[in-house]
Amino acid sequence: MWIKEPGWVTERILFLGRNESCIYLLRGDNEDMLIGGGMAYIVPAVLDQFSAFGIDESRIKHLLILHAHFDHCGAVPFFKRRWPQMSIWASYPAQSILMAPKAVIGISNFNKMATAQLGDVQATSKLDLSFDGVVVDRPVKEGDVIDLGGDISVTIMDAPGHSTCSIAAWVPAEKALFGSDGGGVPAEDTIFPAGTSNYTQYQESLQRMKQFPVEIFLAEHFGAMTGHDGLTYLDRSIDAAGEFRLAMEASFRKTGDVRQSTTELTDDLIARGLVFMPRIILEPMIFRMVAHIAENLR
Repeated sequence: MWIKEPGWVTERILFLGRNESCIYLLRGDNEDMLIGGGMAYIVPAVLDQFSAFGIDESRIKHLLILHAHFDHCGAVPFFKRRWPQMSIWASYPAQSILMAPKAVIGISNFNKMATAQLGDVQATSKLDLSFDGVVVDRPVKEGDVIDLGGDISVTIMDAPGHSTCSIAAWVPAEKALFGSDGGGVPAEDTIFPAGTSNYTQYQESLQRMKQFPVEIFLAEHFGAMTGHDGLTYLDRSIDAAGEFRLAMEASFRKTGDVRQSTTELTDDLIARGLVFMPRIILEPMIFRMVAHIAENLR
């Protein structure tokens, strides 16, 4: 089952935010954790959802950022201001990125644009959604475990390839993997292979995610997969990544030009209706992936 709208995924996992920008509440016996930092404009929806689902905000003691792209950390400063005692967790590379002046400006600007285009103006205007950087209190790496009490714990896996700072979070008691974009982005008839920093590492990270007996896959764009869709998600993502690598290789061998291949591949994705973002964002992603493939073919 593909869960596309906010609500309970399991008794312990609550999907929050909006379909295109998802975060999750993981409930432990002792305390709760938000996983994913979303975009700033989803905050009013999340606050409404806390009320609708009877969430005790005082139990939220942790927030885990799975990578430091603008659409996965934009709401974090708001929540840190709301709950000052909450600990922020992220990878060591993300810790550096999230306080780098150039990155902070970029993340802030992109979130302002997204809020203007997609947010509820009346609701967002009443809140301080400014992004002024994120101080990571608890940097994590491969093998680290975060204990939320009872049988609920979160094991960290380094998952570079979508970004240099990507991690995944495995919750054994739920057989749930929070893979963010490092696990691919679900689309209607495929899974978009988002290997934008290093495509080879991205494919390797997908293979390593198979070490876990995943039954639930939780994406940060377009929802969560359970049942048969959850069981097969990683296999389908691995296949989609392999097919797109072959398509990039074939295009570059034909054109011999990264930009020409980028245009060709982007046009094809749009024509087949496999686009989940504006061309102005999609095309630079494709360019970086094609450039990596071209370097490997030379």
